[in-house]
Amino acid sequence: MRPSPIKTVSLLGGIFCCFLFLCFYRQLIQDQMSWEILTVQQDENTTEAPCSLRNEVRRHSVFRRKFLFSVPVLQWTKSFTKLTWEQLKNHAPPYGWKGLPAKVLNSTLSLLKRSELFDRRSPGRCIRCAVVGNGGILRGSRQGRNIDNHDFVFRMNGAVIAGFEEDVGTKTSFYGFTANTLKHALIWYHDDGFTKVPQSRETKYIFIPSDLRDYVMLAAAIQGRAVSSGRDRGDRPWKYFGHQAAEKFKLLHPAFISYVTHKFLSSPLLVDVRTRKLYMPSTGALMLMTALHTCDQVSAFGFLTRNYASFSDHYYDSVWRPLKFYANHDLQMEGRLWEELHRQSIIVLYQRS
Repeated sequence: MRPSPIKTVSLLGGIFCCFLFLCFYRQLIQDQMSWEILTVQQDENTTEAPCSLRNEVRRHSVFRRKFLFSVPVLQWTKSFTKLTWEQLKNHAPPYGWKGLPAKVLNSTLSLLKRSELFDRRSPGRCIRCAVVGNGGILRGSRQGRNIDNHDFVFRMNGAVIAGFEEDVGTKTSFYGFTANTLKHALIWYHDDGFTKVPQSRETKYIFIPSDLRDYVMLAAAIQGRAVSSGRDRGDRPWKYFGHQAAEKFKLLHPAFISYVTHKFLSSPLLVDVRTRKLYMPSTGALMLMTALHTCDQVSAFGFLTRNYASFSDHYYDSVWRPLKFYANHDLQMEGRLWEELHRQSIIVLYQRS
């Protein structure tokens, strides 16, 4: 008895779906291996403060298996090794170095002389960090003084401060972005007050390497010269950052971004062939996870909470705007993670009714 055409098509469809799943699973394993192998090279922090959130992580049956504090957070001059090249050359940015010229990588990373985000002056000192998103929940919050009382304050993208100091504070220790989000923020939020990137004696800049242009822009910024190639050719980085010393600039490690994605934010968007190449954690998520892996205590302000629909998209919106969801991020998954970390006393998430 010959199988019907319908059954044959169904069988072929099932086989094809299994094939796609196996390909995706293989890629996940390869991504996981890249940061697991690099993790072996790192030493655990031996100067942990008694107040460290890592104590709460160890008490939690799930999170203690997720958190790997030995994954390198930043790239620097010693990151470009043969082993690292072999692990990252097959993974496209932001998860690797695929398609990036080795010469550009080597010359850029050679300019970054420090592997730490900040100096820990005394081993037992408790470093408290605030990560400030741009969510509308902060408008009228009067959290400015609380935010500024932290040792370090992280901000990102369209971080408007003028006129909102009482709600969001004034201190900016770290400003995080990709070259793409920085340029778009200066255009999209210009009329809302974001006319320049935060600058102060203490402000440092964290590049998220989503593309070759981030490496090229970073090198030009450190060297104080115009961008000489690529999409940003002729651009003058000092118009964004001023003339800054090399230690003012930091660069997230692709292995860290891969680890954050696959351990904490492995969204269904990674499975969909239409969104897989677009998806990555949001800038806010990467800054919050950076703080979680470098600071002792972390507070999150202006991030997605369950009642996000009660607030405008941004705290600086001149008219009320609903939050928009795009295919390149999974903000709702991120929001669930922040709530769970808050419930487990790993972070303090600012919430309001």
